[in-house]
Amino acid sequence: MYRIFVVEDDEAISRLLCMNLSIAGYEPVPAMDGQEALQMIQSGQRFDVALLDVMLPGIDGFQLMEPLKARGVPVIYLTAKNDLESKLTGLTAGAEDYIVKPFEVMELLVRMEKVLARHCGGGTVTVSDLIINVDERTVVKGEEPILLKPLEFDLLLFFVRNQNIALTREKILTEVWGLDFYGESRTIDIHVSQLRKKTGLPIVSVPKIGYRLETAP
Repeated sequence: MYRIFVVEDDEAISRLLCMNLSIAGYEPVPAMDGQEALQMIQSGQRFDVALLDVMLPGIDGFQLMEPLKARGVPVIYLTAKNDLESKLTGLTAGAEDYIVKPFEVMELLVRMEKVLARHCGGGTVTVSDLIINVDERTVVKGEEPILLKPLEFDLLLFFVRNQNIALTREKILTEVWGLDFYGESRTIDIHVSQLRKKTGLPIVSVPKIGYRLETAP
């Protein structure tokens, strides 16, 4: 499970972020101010990505960039500071992304997923009774290998990385098939049906929207 460092001094925003991250299958680790965040970084805890506010009490988000970079933790800024100078400061310091509040949680999750794919894309993912080897592109159910076509594997990985989130057909087509796909959305239904049969995963239909992989929190 990916550990997401949430550094946000607004308690309501922090709770909302942590709740949505948990629902999506991540492990949120909150810090409410810059000093607390720095202590947690220096304690040696593992973080797979950090979501940083800029305007924090004590030590601001920009000052946390260097200790996080030293630990190899990618940073996404989530901040109300939307001036060009602040954006340039964050991005030139090495941030992966700079998102201005207010933002859509779904957009954040998609951007975060891309950062995780760049930095933590390999390894093994476990969901239900499936073991997914991302590097080898193999899937094992129990002790039996499951043979998936390339698009079926990509679709499986997309659902697993967006657990408990309702995904529109348009979103699935864009992220799995690509922006240049001109076929019918019916192709998603066919692939999802095959994926259900092969994996046994509870990929449920969401009326008038698309699909959702339902897993226990």
